[in-house]
Amino acid sequence: MAAQFGRRLRKGAATTAVAALAVAALSASQAPGATVDGLGRQSTTDATPSPEANADGSATGNSPYYTDLPPLNSPSPSPTAGTPVARGAAEAGIPATVLDAYQRAAAALRSAKPGCNLPWELLAAIGKVESGQARGGRVDAEGNTLSPILGPQLDGNGFALIKDTDNGAYDDNSSYDQAVGPMQFIPSTWEWAGRDGNGDGKKDPNNIYDAALAAGHYLCRNGWDLSVQADLDRAILSYNNSRDYLNTVLSWLEYYRKGTHEVPDGTGTIPVNRSDTTGTGSNAASGSGSNAASGTGSGTGTGSASGDGGTGSPSTPPEDTTPPSTPPGGDGGSQNPGPSPSQPPASPPATPTDTVDHLEHAGAAELTATAGAAFAERIGARAETGSGKAVAKVRIRFTIVGDTDAVFTGGERVATVLTDASGVAVAPVLRAGEKTGGFTVRATVVGRAVATVDYAATVTERVADTLTRTDDAALTCTAGGEFADRVAVRATYRGAAAGRVAVTATLVKSASDPAENDKGPYFKDAAGAPVRTLTGLRTDADGLLTLPELYADDTAGTFVLRLTTAGGATLDVPLTVAAAEASPSPATSPSAGAGPSASPGA
Repeated sequence: MAAQFGRRLRKGAATTAVAALAVAALSASQAPGATVDGLGRQSTTDATPSPEANADGSATGNSPYYTDLPPLNSPSPSPTAGTPVARGAAEAGIPATVLDAYQRAAAALRSAKPGCNLPWELLAAIGKVESGQARGGRVDAEGNTLSPILGPQLDGNGFALIKDTDNGAYDDNSSYDQAVGPMQFIPSTWEWAGRDGNGDGKKDPNNIYDAALAAGHYLCRNGWDLSVQADLDRAILSYNNSRDYLNTVLSWLEYYRKGTHEVPDGTGTIPVNRSDTTGTGSNAASGSGSNAASGTGSGTGTGSASGDGGTGSPSTPPEDTTPPSTPPGGDGGSQNPGPSPSQPPASPPATPTDTVDHLEHAGAAELTATAGAAFAERIGARAETGSGKAVAKVRIRFTIVGDTDAVFTGGERVATVLTDASGVAVAPVLRAGEKTGGFTVRATVVGRAVATVDYAATVTERVADTLTRTDDAALTCTAGGEFADRVAVRATYRGAAAGRVAVTATLVKSASDPAENDKGPYFKDAAGAPVRTLTGLRTDADGLLTLPELYADDTAGTFVLRLTTAGGATLDVPLTVAAAEASPSPATSPSAGAGPSASPGA
């Protein structure tokens, strides 16, 4: 990312040397595709944070996270202040409800996006780093956290600057956003990424089933295949744009892949070190207000992993009780202690987003595509100041609104794009689904309340301009019988196969009279009753269609079956019904039973 907002763990030289050995040992066996640099830090071949990514473009707003590493495969070094924590086999235990949520989410993604290849262990790795598996599994049977999990308010004071986007709906903070829930989504991301994972009709970031499913869909956007290391790295970096974060998650991913087990809810181990803290052992950042896995809190001293500012045991963190809007008071050892109550915080510097006055169309305002096709026009929005000056480096969110299955490239209904030097953000290619009709694409500025800009999109029926029979055999039957051959046709558009095109079949009175015939050949409905018009027929991917069986009533003659499609293709198929052969009368002889008349007296 262009600027890292989360403060990283800072340690003395002696501590660094020990930590380097620990990380080097981890990287050798626990980070797929990872190497170790001269300082013992993990790196990957394609793990460079995106230069265009910023806090409000990530899932978490680049909030702090737990930096504890999984246990080493080799013997642990002697305990030393600042050494990455390696607790042993207990770390492999994942609370039962939390584990179930991860596995259910991964199963759902295997069906919804099979090409993503999302392992549930990746969700577990991120859940560990973000919240210590929902603070050791402090959830109820439905997956709701026993108290809200909130990151620090993102007020630019040592963290990212993300002003309130949800009016406090998710984080109870109407001034600034805070990461929310066990997977630590910021409200503006949850608004479009949120999912209902437990089927209760709600999308709650503090429910582990909802949060895990949302995280899965978030990681599977953009067409990423997580079985490919480069895509895996990109997905993790999109969650929190930090190389340190990437390497920590990869270490836990590999650790969980080697085996894990279920433990009772509320008994999971909780990490103690956070990316924005210094200190040893227990969470020295307890006075910072909260951590990536905690609620907010105040005070100083030796805190638990919950960030409450108290002295509770890490395995049983207390409830979060301090209102989330409380500014971070003490940082617990970080170099930004925060303002005192008598000294209001300094106003953060204006960002490009703060200067945006309005959005303008910078591309097609109306666009049309046939079902299943990509829209030829691209949607663009331009961010401007009040005087009409372009504003670069502003996040524009494009959201598909309405009853449609259209999506952007990658399969998502939302895309966030950074404006370029001319102030323009161009949305990804929009692809029509199978639902026809109109919908809207709405452009908004991330992190600033300005009027939205809407784009009207219309999906029309798939079309064909030609229909032909696949064979030229005559179609005949006798009255009261069944046609031996079924009608098979092929649809094309501009010479190419026209797949999934809707076709209507009607038995008309004649080539010149399109009215439905009330006699002659017919189809049958599910109950076996005669039907002379069929709708809802559709060609296959190759443009082929075979109609159901045809029957004939007792009317002989020549009839017409008319096939039509959207796009104007029409085909008349002649049908011949021959009169049934007359049954011969019983044979009788003209003189049967009577001989020649005998003359009387002969």
